Amino acid sequence: MRRAKPLSTDFYDRPTLDVTADLIGKVLVHHTRSGVAAGMIVEVEAYIGEDDPACHAAPGRTRRNEPLYGPPGVAYVYLNYGMHYLVNAVTEAKDAPAAVLIRALAPLDGISLMLKRRLRQGSGAQGRVKGTPIDEAALCRGPGNLTKALGITLKENRLDLTSSRLWIEDRGLEPGRLSWGARIGITRGADRPWRCWSKGHASVSGRRA
Repeated sequence: MRRAKPLSTDFYDRPTLDVTADLIGKVLVHHTRSGVAAGMIVEVEAYIGEDDPACHAAPGRTRRNEPLYGPPGVAYVYLNYGMHYLVNAVTEAKDAPAAVLIRALAPLDGISLMLKRRLRQGSGAQGRVKGTPIDEAALCRGPGNLTKALGITLKENRLDLTSSRLWIEDRGLEPGRLSWGARIGITRGADRPWRCWSKGHASVSGRRA
């Protein structure tokens, strides 16, 4: 397992769409008692400001979305529809609410651990039945699946991505050609082309072409 230093706060303290593009090819790592699990980021989505109807900051500052208003480089983890935990990297300056949702990873480290965690879950994406085989490329395909595979829950909310057990690092991996398109899985603000992914990668959760 190759290790690198976590990305610095300066990486996140930039315009969100710049961070969005630069996150493709970086590696999300989570260190737990069970072991280390990591994957290369291949799909992300940007959510920017109170004028973005799909951003959690749209209603203004609340107890739930407080991390979005905090310093850049912090993890914002929330429970989506009472079912799946989703993990975001907070971007831009303090009090400028924005973040990048991590949508999919290509598994790198701790693949057997990821598999165990996924198989312990109930029915998942595409109606997968508990206990059935999971293709390696699908282990972290989708924002809810990747948090299950990496063991990310609300306990990781507000962690500093530059100095905690959850971090993002640069291993010098080549992500391939990037594609941009509309965000998916939302009903508001779906017209904004703020989803970015590694074109044609098997682990991407949405449209890959």
